[in-house]
Amino acid sequence: MSPKPPIKQRTRSQESSNSIERLYIAMRHLFSRGYYKPMGLSGETLRNSLLLLRPEIYGSIGGEQVELRGLVYVLDRLPEGIEECTYINLTADEGYKESSFKVIIPKKRRRNCYRIDPHQMNIEVTRGRSEIYDILTHLTFLYIESHTIRKRVYSHKDKQLLHEWKLLEEIVLHRKKLTSREREVLLVHLSSILGRSYIEIKEAFNDLAEKNNPDRFAQVIYWLGSLAIDEVKDNGHKRTIKFSPDLRESIGHHIYGEVWATNIKQVLEKKNLLDRPIHIISANMHSVMNTLYAKEALPKQVTSKNPFHLYQLLSDDSNEDLRKLVKEHAAKNGLHYLKDTSGTNINVQIIDTDKINLTAWNFNESHHQKPVLVVMDYAFGEQAYETMDELLKPYYYKDDTKVLMPIESISIMGKAGILDGVKGDIMIPTAHVFEGTADNYPFKNQLRKRNFADSDIPVIKGTMVSVLGTSLQNKDILQFFHDSTWRVIGLEMEGAHYQKAIQAASKIRGNISRSVKVRYAYYASDNPLKTGSTLASGGLGTTGVKPTYTITQKILEQIFTQ
Repeated sequence: MSPKPPIKQRTRSQESSNSIERLYIAMRHLFSRGYYKPMGLSGETLRNSLLLLRPEIYGSIGGEQVELRGLVYVLDRLPEGIEECTYINLTADEGYKESSFKVIIPKKRRRNCYRIDPHQMNIEVTRGRSEIYDILTHLTFLYIESHTIRKRVYSHKDKQLLHEWKLLEEIVLHRKKLTSREREVLLVHLSSILGRSYIEIKEAFNDLAEKNNPDRFAQVIYWLGSLAIDEVKDNGHKRTIKFSPDLRESIGHHIYGEVWATNIKQVLEKKNLLDRPIHIISANMHSVMNTLYAKEALPKQVTSKNPFHLYQLLSDDSNEDLRKLVKEHAAKNGLHYLKDTSGTNINVQIIDTDKINLTAWNFNESHHQKPVLVVMDYAFGEQAYETMDELLKPYYYKDDTKVLMPIESISIMGKAGILDGVKGDIMIPTAHVFEGTADNYPFKNQLRKRNFADSDIPVIKGTMVSVLGTSLQNKDILQFFHDSTWRVIGLEMEGAHYQKAIQAASKIRGNISRSVKVRYAYYASDNPLKTGSTLASGGLGTTGVKPTYTITQKILEQIFTQ
């Protein structure tokens, strides 16, 4: 009798993949249930899966020391004051903007939040499931770290608090204004409380400092630890997350995307642009506008020595006066700005190129009719499918006459993580695979590596993976995608969702032409396979200017000449 083959041990990437699957199943279950307590039994699966997964941006989550970079990253994406709240309510757009509650918008996420009372924060979710997953994983990290603080300052057995914690409590509760010397003493105490070096504490302290609240970091640490201490005390109040009935009803029904797309089409009709060739560009709200208008609006700032000098000036927050001049010039020459009112948080620019002076570009135009550009701000995860699917549907006039949208091309430009390169490099995808599913979307990309031959920016071509959330980036899974026959070059959140909508509209539903041109290009914001190069290590700064405008220029060249 032959011996049984040895049982193969699961690899770290397989364990991580399984953790992501459990996370998403758990989050969907809790969403259907309507509420849960993150640090109770109902939140146990989320906590354990996140601790096993250990995403790169969350660093040393759940360790003996408090994770500072991950903490700063998460707090930039959650509303200010959330650390003080016992109750977090996730809602749809339910009319809070009409109330007297002050809207709170996180520094790095476009979402409306409202502090209802000292104990409750409401967060409006209008961008689909991906936004819910993003919020829940960030909150889970925050609560895990709050108990890391609690363990360091409070003995449940002896009911004793650390001496340094009492000093912190006195400063925070009495909102004491500190001198420079007193602030240095506070940093020393925080170093002891959090188990981090003085210089690490100082860096995080400065990252969270605000003009009107220089000591915000100390307040965050106190309230996180204080609520965690309350949770372990007898009859303590456990933090609770709830999902409103309206939110549970609206998710998956394209309610916001339909209103958003209809608004755009109505403006196109009003301006008599529905019979002109339309080119959709998913990008930021500045690069296309600046590329088309800035040279004429700011002739004195143009230099032949450095063609990107002008765009670097406009990317500097201190040059708001120059930005204003470009916007005013654009508004007089064919650009119509649609500030979102639907709840998608996706603003739009409609550009009638018939009203633009393009002589500076020397485009050899091939169009009998000048193209119309619809530039849409970045979508978020699954929201990309909802918005693109609705935008590509036919438009109905008031007399119910149906007209197909004359879409000639769709261009997607964005930032993404790179797996074989550094910040600022360019990625040209040939296909998108959707993480956690068997979905894959190969396509003919009109942008080629050779199109960037005249640039000194490194360009890499290949498959990209659309991940379920940037907050779940895991080095082992990404290494597998990179090293295996998938040969993945980078990761982002929207590509597969966009392509799903485009292929459905062009190849199945017949809403747009089967020969619609598709362009995808990304510039690298981070390399999650390299220590110190993840999203939590900081933004691109001016490094992103050159690849952003290089990609924008190549997209526009093709729109005007192909």
